[in-house]
Amino acid sequence: MSNNNNETDRGAGVNAAWGGRFSEQTDAFVKRFTASVSFDQRMYKQDIQGSRAHARMLHKIGVLDRQDVETILQGLDTIEREIQRGEFDWSVALEDVHMNIEARLTELVGDAGKRLHTGRSRNDQVATDIRLYLREQIGLIIAEIKRFECGLLEVAEREVDSIMPGFTHLQVAQPVTFGHHLMAWFEMLKRDASRFADCCVRMNISPLGAAALAGTSYPIDRDFTAEELGFTAPAQNSLDAVSDRDFAIEFCAASAILMTHLSRMAEELVLWASAQFNFIELPDRFCTGSSIMPQKKNPDVPELVRGKTGRVNGHLMCLLTLMKSQPLAYNKDNQEDKEPLFDTIDTVQGSLRAFADMIPAIKCNHQVMRAAARQGFSTATDLADYLVRKNLPFRDAHEIVGKAVAKGIAEHKDLSELSLQTLQQFSDRIDEDVFEVLTLEGSVAARKHIGGTAPEQVKRAIAQAKQDLSV
Repeated sequence: MSNNNNETDRGAGVNAAWGGRFSEQTDAFVKRFTASVSFDQRMYKQDIQGSRAHARMLHKIGVLDRQDVETILQGLDTIEREIQRGEFDWSVALEDVHMNIEARLTELVGDAGKRLHTGRSRNDQVATDIRLYLREQIGLIIAEIKRFECGLLEVAEREVDSIMPGFTHLQVAQPVTFGHHLMAWFEMLKRDASRFADCCVRMNISPLGAAALAGTSYPIDRDFTAEELGFTAPAQNSLDAVSDRDFAIEFCAASAILMTHLSRMAEELVLWASAQFNFIELPDRFCTGSSIMPQKKNPDVPELVRGKTGRVNGHLMCLLTLMKSQPLAYNKDNQEDKEPLFDTIDTVQGSLRAFADMIPAIKCNHQVMRAAARQGFSTATDLADYLVRKNLPFRDAHEIVGKAVAKGIAEHKDLSELSLQTLQQFSDRIDEDVFEVLTLEGSVAARKHIGGTAPEQVKRAIAQAKQDLSV
């Protein structure tokens, strides 16, 4: 056999799964147009997993005898090995992953394979497969977020004392440390991981047994199959179980927020790596050159992640629009949920992998960062705080410092470069000790409360983060 999507004898003609009431074959174009096997075959493991649980349940309630269930389970094992070896023939005529596996099972084990579909429908089958698949992928995504977080902690710990400018409106605001800045990224990722975990809690409900839409007349044991598949419980309404895709929408929403965070990080990496900033150097293996300009080193990886954010946002809008007008219960529209969902998974996992690999290897240009932090009067707020501690109302202090800044601009000097006599022109409360707060180190060290940029607080935050991650 070969691994392809070409139509084979298996499944040729009117589809045996539903063709009984049809008098003519499905149009060849319609077969291709309505088939989903080209993309839903990636759920083969979950489809087989669900079939195993369903078979065991049918045996438990007496629908399948021991011989039939053992034969079915052996057949499913054979099919799984065939797919893994690339020896399985995927047929477009059989539409989807479910019917391809069922048809092959019937070829292998005969009538026992036909009995497997008792008490279920492709509607609850696909809803179960997607949840199982997405549950597994969320686990992989959370693991990759954790790996990225560990890389951030590694760099943050290394750069806990490295001073750089903090920005508002992309203008120099106050000095911070590079370690503190990276820990802001860490906090974003921590929330992202919690969103995915929370999404998984609501998603981990079993639709299996809801059948087409109304349940089944067989005395099935839905608690049994839910437990077999690791679900928390069976879905409580059969109509809702087979028709809603809010869990996929929620996953895409969490993914869009994550990608927005990665896009913000990417933007800063692109800026910092530019000749105009020159704060960091990205490793060569994550950059490319120009075909015409030999001096170029382009930050392609962060740029591409920034661009892929729009792709994931689009998938979220796609699923929201897909579901917005669907009546209960299942509709063929829902076949369109898989490609945006699968691409979102692939994009998120790829973007996280790129960042998790790249971040630990970046190098800081400490002198450039420090020089940039001295620009833009970044310690102006420290001077205002100093005057407040000298019993001056903050608004008065704010006005005094504004005048001092204007003087510095006129003389092309930072506040720390103005003489004491010059500073005292603006307030007689300024003494020699003012220069302790006008230094970059003094400014950073003064912010030693929880969440502040003081190195001691950043170290504390890193230690807590490591504990939370059990690093």
